[in-house]
Amino acid sequence: MTDDLDHQREAGRKKKDEEKEEEPQKGYQTILAQEIKTGLSELERPAHGLFLSGLSAGLDISFSLFLMAILRTRIEGVLSPPVYEILIANSYAVGFLFVILGRSELFTEHTTLAVLPVLDGRASIRQVARLWGLVYTSNQIGAAVFAGLAVLIGPALGVIEPAVFGRIAGEVVEARSWVMLLSAVLAGWLMGLLSWLVAASRDTIGQIFIVWLVTASIGFAHLHHAVVGTTEVLAGVFSGQGATFLDFLRFLAVSSVGNALGGLVFVALIKYGHASRGAS
Repeated sequence: MTDDLDHQREAGRKKKDEEKEEEPQKGYQTILAQEIKTGLSELERPAHGLFLSGLSAGLDISFSLFLMAILRTRIEGVLSPPVYEILIANSYAVGFLFVILGRSELFTEHTTLAVLPVLDGRASIRQVARLWGLVYTSNQIGAAVFAGLAVLIGPALGVIEPAVFGRIAGEVVEARSWVMLLSAVLAGWLMGLLSWLVAASRDTIGQIFIVWLVTASIGFAHLHHAVVGTTEVLAGVFSGQGATFLDFLRFLAVSSVGNALGGLVFVALIKYGHASRGAS
């Protein structure tokens, strides 16, 4: 009897594995339709829901800074530079995993996601402006609140040296404006691509890997992200080290424009163009 049950379970597992292997990969038209449907759903959400979700995203993503600051306090100068940089890049990805798998609203995802329904003629620019305004503002508020909390609690717990906040902020704002702009374009491009790739994924494990791969790449390359960067720079401002409020304003303006351009031009317009033309 036990042998029969084991045989049936084994046969069931093999059948599921075979079905999974036979499941076709999503086509680009399917991915586009899924992205448009998701984008429409977000555009139609009530304002208070968007704002709270964006606030949650700004808070959650900022754990990236907290973990990076702890690692830099603990291991900076201890490990070899390549290993050190890889560990920091992995900690940078953690906040993005919290946000994207938790389905919170992040501005840099919506530079692609919210635009696709407009390109398809199913939403208006006014709707996109409303969503962008709510999500961007709430992301920034969440990031600023967390920056203040990190500056208070990190040193008090003895896990972060205050000078680390200054070094992180200084590295973000030291780039010339044109370099920062192009860096932000690449980051926005990758974030828009992330939204597309997550939609293409068939399971949660695949989504986790994609989010980690893309966002760790952003961290490893030190690209400028308007939300995580806000936490990084404001932590330096609040701690009185590494950056001034004027530095923050320059960073915010340049990186926000760059992120928007990257997601809009290199993902939304191009992906929609090739997918919609392939359907006709």
